[in-house]
Amino acid sequence: MFIEKLEKMQMRYQELAKLLSDPKTMNDQKKYVEFTKEYSDLKEVVEIYHEFKKVKSDLQESEKLLEDKDTELQALAYAEVSQLREKIEELEKKMKVALVPKDPMDEKNVIIEIRAGTGGEEAALFAGDLFRMYSKYAEIKGWNVEILSSALSSKNGFKEVIALVSGKNVYGDLKYESGVHRVQRVPETEAQGRIHTSASTVAILPEADEIDVKIDAKDLQIDTFRSSGPGGQSVNKTDSAVRITHIPTGLVVACQDEKSQHKNKAKALKVLRARLLEKEESERQEKIDQTRKSQVGTGDRSERIRTYNFPQNRITDHRIGLTLKKLDIVMQGKLGEIVEALKLAKQTERMKE
Repeated sequence: MFIEKLEKMQMRYQELAKLLSDPKTMNDQKKYVEFTKEYSDLKEVVEIYHEFKKVKSDLQESEKLLEDKDTELQALAYAEVSQLREKIEELEKKMKVALVPKDPMDEKNVIIEIRAGTGGEEAALFAGDLFRMYSKYAEIKGWNVEILSSALSSKNGFKEVIALVSGKNVYGDLKYESGVHRVQRVPETEAQGRIHTSASTVAILPEADEIDVKIDAKDLQIDTFRSSGPGGQSVNKTDSAVRITHIPTGLVVACQDEKSQHKNKAKALKVLRARLLEKEESERQEKIDQTRKSQVGTGDRSERIRTYNFPQNRITDHRIGLTLKKLDIVMQGKLGEIVEALKLAKQTERMKE
C-alpha cells in the first residue's frame, strides 16, 4: 500500500522539479517559495525510494544467478542475495519513518527556558551546566544562541536563563528536552563528599511569529523597574527593566538584561508570544487525545525525563530506557545520540498509529 503512495510522491517530485524551472513559477514569488518547500519536503523520501528500487532490481538479478550451474557463482549469489534482502528491509523501515507526517513546528527556532529546581545553589549550578551543554550542542549544529533574560545565583549558577536558539530544524531536535532534569553528584559546597540529588527544569517553546500569535496591546500591562543582580544589588540606574503581564491568561514575562527599555520590551514580547503559542498547542493537543500518553513523554516540564549521574559518568533517559556511560561527553554538547534515539522512538510510535 505504501509503495503506491511513494509512486505518487515520486511523480509529484518530478512535477515540482519542472515547475521550479518554469519561468512563470520563478516570476511568482509566493508559488516559488511554496513549491520549493514542498520539493524539499519530498526530497528525502524520494531519494530513499530511488535507492530501494535500485536494490530491488539488483536483488532480482542476483536471484536469477541462484539457479546457475556454476557452484562458485551460486555461492556468490547467495551471499549477495542475503545482503540485498537485509538492505531492502532497512530501506523499507527508513521509508516508513520518512512517510510519517512532519510536525510543522519542527523548523521553528526555539525559546529555551532553564530554571533551578529543588536543591538550592547546587540546582542553580546545574542549570548553568545544562545551559552550557545546550549552547555547545547549538555550536556543533551551527545554530545561534542569544540570551533573552537571566538571573544569576550567588555562585554564578543560573536561577533562571531564557534564550533564543535559532537555526535549521531547532525545535525538531530540541522539543523532547522539556521536563525535569535530575542531577546526582557531590556539590562544590559539600565538605563530607556526599552525593546530593538536585534538579532543574527545561522548557522548549517554539518561537512564535506575529502571524502565529496575535497580541492586542489593550491586553497587556507593561511595568518598568530598575534591574538588579544577584543578591538584589542594583546594576542599572534607570528603569530599563520591563515586566509584561498578559491580562487574559495571567502570563508574566520580565526582561532586564539589556540597558535599553525598548530592547528589553522586544525580548519580553518574544518570550510572551512563545509561551502563548505553547499554551494554545497544549490545549489543542489535549482536545485531540486526553487519554494517550506519548512514549517519549508529554513534554510537560513537571515530568522527570533524565538523570545525570556524575560519579558513575552515566546519563539515563527514563522515557525510552536509554542509558549511556558517557556523561562527560554529553555535557560537552554531544547530544546527538540521545536526540536521534528520542526522535526514532516518537516516529516508531506514530507509525503504529
